[in-house]
Amino acid sequence: MEQIAALAAPYQDLSTVERRPGDGCYWYRHVGPVETTMLPLRTPEGNPICSGTSAGS
Repeated sequence: MEQIAALAAPYQDLSTVERRPGDGCYWYRHVGPVETTMLPLRTPEGNPICSGTSAGS
């Protein structure tokens, strides 16, 4: 998890991160003013953070 935290943009809640086996990417819970939803964890450049393995690989 430390490696993921080092890659992630600072505005994301890392305490809620989970890896989804379907796409191999990491997602976090975003609490907005209207709803709470899972969003892909991203780098400061906006790229999704994925493990490189997925069910389709």
